[in-house]
Amino acid sequence: MDILIVEDNKELADLLCDFLRAENYTVSSVQTAEKALLLYERYGARLVVLDIMLPDKDGFYVLEKIRRSSNTPVLIVSAKTEKEDKLNGLNLGADDYIEKPYDIDIMLAKIRGIFKRRYALDEITDGNIRINKASRAVYKNEKELEMTAKEFELLLLLMENKGRALSKEYIFEQVWGSDSFSEQQTLTVHIKWLRQKIEDAPKNPKKIVTVWGVGYKYESV
Repeated sequence: MDILIVEDNKELADLLCDFLRAENYTVSSVQTAEKALLLYERYGARLVVLDIMLPDKDGFYVLEKIRRSSNTPVLIVSAKTEKEDKLNGLNLGADDYIEKPYDIDIMLAKIRGIFKRRYALDEITDGNIRINKASRAVYKNEKELEMTAKEFELLLLLMENKGRALSKEYIFEQVWGSDSFSEQQTLTVHIKWLRQKIEDAPKNPKKIVTVWGVGYKYESV
């Protein structure tokens, strides 16, 4: 999940969810601190948008709990405008603080900025394929794909060299190593498996393309 919204105003939460989903983020929303922590512990999130005034415990409690085990970015959203509240949130580890009522364009810009600062170097995105190097996860249409370690390393190598034809020998050495007991036929099998997972038509691949007499390359579609 990209973004967890913790907001007791359901109408406001639904509106923000709609705008974020239109920008291709995966989003969930909850209305209480208890539900927020349960959902976060179970599924995690790449960003938490956190209201302070919640019906059970306040957002500062949620922030403290998250910071005990994670450095996940947290954006506080609150009608509390006092300097002390802002300082409290920032001192507890919030990444930013935005006051209600907020302009939706400003909110989206802040969220884009957080994602760019925190995750840009960790991710490679091409069309509907996204690969996160830090978590070693691959997504197609924002759904995580099951990947073996070698499939991940092979796809990462190809995507990091987008548009370049890589020889079979070079790919094999980079992924399996020169001292590997595997045979190069292993590469052909893994290419087939990768195509089945990321291509829309695996028998007519558009992303992982064979370069005859050389090897393979990754192409943007």
